[in-house]
Amino acid sequence: MRYADTLLTEGEMVILRTRQHWLALLARAGTTLLLFLVGIALLVIVVWFNIQPGLLRDILSVVALVVFALGVIIFVYRAWQWWAQDYAVTNRRLLKVTGILNKRSADSSLEKINDAILSQSVWGRIFNFGNLEILTAAEMAVDRYYMLNAPKEFKKVMLTQKHALETEHVYGGLPSPPLQATVETPARPDEPMPVPPAPAPSQPLSPAADEDEESVRVTETLARLADLRDKGAISAEEYEQKKNELLGRL
Repeated sequence: MRYADTLLTEGEMVILRTRQHWLALLARAGTTLLLFLVGIALLVIVVWFNIQPGLLRDILSVVALVVFALGVIIFVYRAWQWWAQDYAVTNRRLLKVTGILNKRSADSSLEKINDAILSQSVWGRIFNFGNLEILTAAEMAVDRYYMLNAPKEFKKVMLTQKHALETEHVYGGLPSPPLQATVETPARPDEPMPVPPAPAPSQPLSPAADEDEESVRVTETLARLADLRDKGAISAEEYEQKKNELLGRL
């Protein structure tokens, strides 16, 4: 497991992982190249001038071997530094980890990234490397990636994950639909609420009984209308209007 993986939070995952281009390793190995040239020059001197075996030849040979050994050690150290780099795009941020034993990690939240400026020279386009500057909303560079390997893919993945994160924050937690009343509401707000029909009498009644029956029906209807009003199915004005109509029948 790489060091960057230990920094991931719950639910965070690495989408893309890269480092500097291999040419960056050669660019930082200038000291190694110089030491190699010095060692080769010493060996050439020994052979070209046909220095006979002796103290001088031994000194030049030992110095050439030491110089070569130092060059190899420095190159291995630079290669180890290059291999330890970890530039990761996660679904939440950018992670930049450097260092061999002493690690240094820097991260940039995708939400705060406003844009990224990619610069590629002709050689960068040929060998697929470039410099990438990450900008915030204040148009200040918060991080820089020099000689980044496959910089166009890195930028595309970063912006894609930024868009996905912003979309998740805006649309990910959709509110649940409101609870609907069990009573059907009118199709239009200005459409009057129909009054529940009163049950028809099953047989003719006397005038006194008919009047009592009508009072019962009106009372039951008013109770149902009050229930509809309390549930919000009808407004208070509609309730009062129907109430006056029903009371007018008595």
